[in-house]
Amino acid sequence: MNRWLRDPLPLALLASAVLALAGCSSNPARRSEHRGWHAPWRDNTGLPQSERYRQRNDSTPDIAGIDFSKIPEPVPTVLPLSRYGNKSPYTVNGQTYRVLSSAAGYDERGIASYYGTKFNGYKTSDFETYDMYKFSAASKVLPLPSFARVTNLQNGKSVIVRVNDRGPFMPNRIIDLSLAAAVRIGIWPKGTGLVEVQGIDPAHPNAEPPPVTAVTPRSGQAPQLYVQVGAFADAGNAERLAARLRGLNLGAVRVVAANVGGRTLQRVQIGPLPDVDTVDRTTAKLDALGLPHASVDVQ
Repeated sequence: MNRWLRDPLPLALLASAVLALAGCSSNPARRSEHRGWHAPWRDNTGLPQSERYRQRNDSTPDIAGIDFSKIPEPVPTVLPLSRYGNKSPYTVNGQTYRVLSSAAGYDERGIASYYGTKFNGYKTSDFETYDMYKFSAASKVLPLPSFARVTNLQNGKSVIVRVNDRGPFMPNRIIDLSLAAAVRIGIWPKGTGLVEVQGIDPAHPNAEPPPVTAVTPRSGQAPQLYVQVGAFADAGNAERLAARLRGLNLGAVRVVAANVGGRTLQRVQIGPLPDVDTVDRTTAKLDALGLPHASVDVQ
């Protein structure tokens, strides 16, 4: 679980929150756990991460016999922001993030992961209790709490989740789903999936984003993965980076124009790449070569 706390708290708790940021797993190992299992009766958030959780590594329980289709989805309602978990800006692993004031208008495609038994019963960033059998999620930028629709771009299945946690801070992930949400849209048991995340604004239900009905991107082709290494207003800078990348033999390199906030930027991308594992290996190589902070573009 990943938490950033807005109000001053004891130093030990704040240090624990910092260490928690990399806690969520992108692919929990399977483990036979019964739904009745609970974390220790008291979640001591003042403990270091190595001592706080009963399990060392995340895992997936035995879900045989559980009908996830009967679990009710959360109903988006207007809620006040939590006192905790909405600090903005905040920095994790050298990256600075800003929390959005509202989920309205948020629409992003990328890679989703999920988290399971290790964190079940423990506090989320806004100090709710994580229940992996409910539809919830962690986001780096959506306010806590808020609501979003998550759609699997490879099969068209979607679910509404309550965003009540911070993360995932693993590279290349845009949302960490609860186990129930991961099962509902079909990214379990693989562990990751290509998704579109659409923020929901309960204050304006008529403005709710339309469901993603197609299982392919707007281009009409199968979803494709690219690693974006940079975006430049100057075309010459973009071409110089592209030439350097081509010399590294990391894959096909392209430069594409995009309108961002009324400006035309030249995006330098590697791809298309065949799967999430290849994306992870490519970004790791870029980091090792001194080209960090690459992002994933799903088209």
